[in-house]
Amino acid sequence: MNKKLIFYMFAICLFATIFQSCKKDDDIVKTYSVSLQLSYPDDYTAAEGVSVTLTDVSNSTTYTAETDTEGKAIFNVPVGAYEASVTERRSIDRISYNFTGIKDFTVTTSWVETDAVSLDLALSKVAELIIKELYVSGCPKDDGSGTFNYDKYVILYNNSDNEVSLDNVCLAFVIPYNGHASNYDYADGVLFYEAEGWIPAGQGIWYFPDGITLQAGEQIVVALNSAVDNTVTYSNSINFANTDYYCTYDIEVFTSTSYYAAPSSLIPTSHYLSGILFGAGTAWAISTSSPAFFIFATKDMTPTEFCNDASYTNQYNGSTSAANTRKMVPVDWIIDGIEVFKQGTTSQKRLTAAVDAGYIYHIGGVGYTLYRNVDQEATEALEENSGKLVYNYSGGTADQDDGTTDPSGIDAEASIANGARIIYKDTNSTTSDFHQRAKASLRD
Repeated sequence: MNKKLIFYMFAICLFATIFQSCKKDDDIVKTYSVSLQLSYPDDYTAAEGVSVTLTDVSNSTTYTAETDTEGKAIFNVPVGAYEASVTERRSIDRISYNFTGIKDFTVTTSWVETDAVSLDLALSKVAELIIKELYVSGCPKDDGSGTFNYDKYVILYNNSDNEVSLDNVCLAFVIPYNGHASNYDYADGVLFYEAEGWIPAGQGIWYFPDGITLQAGEQIVVALNSAVDNTVTYSNSINFANTDYYCTYDIEVFTSTSYYAAPSSLIPTSHYLSGILFGAGTAWAISTSSPAFFIFATKDMTPTEFCNDASYTNQYNGSTSAANTRKMVPVDWIIDGIEVFKQGTTSQKRLTAAVDAGYIYHIGGVGYTLYRNVDQEATEALEENSGKLVYNYSGGTADQDDGTTDPSGIDAEASIANGARIIYKDTNSTTSDFHQRAKASLRD
C-alpha cells in the first residue's frame, strides 16, 4: 500500500473520530440541580421520604425524588417548563391529614442552582373512622299501638386505607337533646362555644374496650339499647343476637332495665361498652327524633379521667342541676358528627361548622334510618370493585316530604354483599353526606 493511500485513510479515520466525538458532545443535554422545598402549614413539620414529582409540561416526562428530613427534594433536569406536585398523607388519631401542592416554574440556562423553589402545601382533614348509619327513632309495633324505640343502633366504619384503633373512642350527644327545643347556647345568633372551640356532651358517654381495631372497609355495629333479638316481639325491629355486634351495657351506671335488657348470650361480654354518667338519669337518653350525635377520642387522658376533670365541666344555661351538666369536648378531639332535625320543625344547629356544617330532616317512628351516601368517584376508582357495584339504588325516601336519597345511585349494602368495598362521602356536612333510608340496613 502506498504512502499516499495510507495518509488518506488515516485522515478519514481521524476525521470520523473527531466527528463522532463532537456528535457525542452535542448529544449531551445539560442538566441543572433544582431543589424543591416543601412548605407546610403552621404547626406541622416536614417529613422525610415524601415523594415529589416534576413533570415537563412540553413532553410529559416525569422525574421523582424523595424529601430529606428538612422536607427538601433535589432533582437534576434540563431546561424546560415544569409542574411540581406532591400529595402526602398522615394518619393521626383516626384522622387522615392530606398535604397537597402544585407549582409551575421554568428552568432556564441562567438557573441559579443554589436557590430553592418553595412549594406551599394545603391541608385537608378526613376522618378515617366515620358514622356510617344512625338508627334512633324506632319502628311501628305490630298491633299498631305505637312505636318501639328501644332498638337504636349506630354503625361506625373505617373509610380509610389504614388500620384504625377504637381505643378511647367515645359516643356522645349534645344537650339540648332536640334540635327544635329552646337553645340557650345562642348569643347574637351564634353558638357561644364555637369561638371557644368545644362541643357540649350531655348526660354521659360510652367508650369502647381497649384493643379493638378496624381494618380498611370494616365496620362495627353498636346496639344502643336492648341488644337482643327484638324481632321476636316486633317483626319490624332489629335482631342484635350476633357474635360480631357490640352494645352499650353497663347496668351499674345506666340502670334502666327497660332500656337495657340483658344482652343476647351471643354477644361476648368483651363487646360491652362502658358507660360514664356525669349528669342525671338511668338511661342514656339520646333523642329519638333529632339528636346531635358525635364520636370523639380523648387525648392524653382516658375517658374516665376526662369526665372526672372539673375543668371540662359546663352547666347548660347556668343551671346547677345535674340534669344540665355537660362536658366540654375539644373540637380537635372530635372524629365525626351528625346533626338531625325532626321533620316539620323549626330547628337550630348544635354542632358547629368545624364538626358538621349541615343537617338532615328525619321522619321518626316508621323504621327509617340515617345512612351515609356513597362517594361514587372514589368507590368506582377502586379496581377491586370492577363488576361488583350494584346500581339503581331505590332505598331512599325522596318521594316523601323532607325525604332524601343517595345521589350516587349506588346501592351500598347490595354492593358490599356482592364483594365490593364502599368509600363513603365525607364533606363534613350531614346535608351532603347522609340520606334518609326507608329501612335499617341491619334488616336488609
